Amino acid sequence: MTMNLADSAPSMNNLLGSEADSQRTLYPYVTGTSVVGIKYKDGILLAAEMGGSYGSTLRYKTVERLKTVGKHSIIGASGEISDFQEIMRYLDELILYDNMWDDGNSFGPKEVHNYLTRVMYNRRNKFNPLWNSLVLGGVKNGQKYLGTVSMIGVHYEDKHVATGFGNHLARPILRDEWHENLTFEEGVKLLEKCMRVLLYRDRSAVNKLQIAKITEEGVTISPPYALKTFWDFSAFKNPTVGAEGSW
Repeated sequence: MTMNLADSAPSMNNLLGSEADSQRTLYPYVTGTSVVGIKYKDGILLAAEMGGSYGSTLRYKTVERLKTVGKHSIIGASGEISDFQEIMRYLDELILYDNMWDDGNSFGPKEVHNYLTRVMYNRRNKFNPLWNSLVLGGVKNGQKYLGTVSMIGVHYEDKHVATGFGNHLARPILRDEWHENLTFEEGVKLLEKCMRVLLYRDRSAVNKLQIAKITEEGVTISPPYALKTFWDFSAFKNPTVGAEGSW
């Protein structure tokens, strides 16, 4: 029995189609940079700038990377923007399912953070990771919670956290200046200091940021605004002065 090539074409197309449909994020395309989060006296503060980089090009400057999750939590994300949108779809489904029980209870930040650690680790094990580092903070029943999770599921809770370049440039500032009795104004000032350093040193950062506050009363995300900057430092004007072997 011989098979006509024309007859075999549909089956070959189906085979090729099924392989093509199984896709992976092999490299992040449009990415956001650092998120910084701290606990303060009354709740949690998160800060993120609004740049979206297409490779090394700052293509978008109005990307919101701070989102509310249910009644008690807020999330910030670094990394691939489309994967963050997928994570938000997961979380919207989770919160909707929780609300359908209508039992007077709701997920707190610790439950949401635990859920995200499982999602990120599960996707890592499938060799199809979500290319994001996440910060999750919130307040429920008077308990403040702040945690982070990486794209491979590494997670921890702390009094201040950061992703991306913030891990290297903002955390040292927070270790020196953070304390438990920060007021809201002091917390905002500290976050702005961190974001200003990141603006100076991170080429993917833009001077437009948002700060989110969450307390027992609820979530507030500020409108975008810019920081005052100073670019006339001598080290900025002549960065290679005194550097041996430089051009």
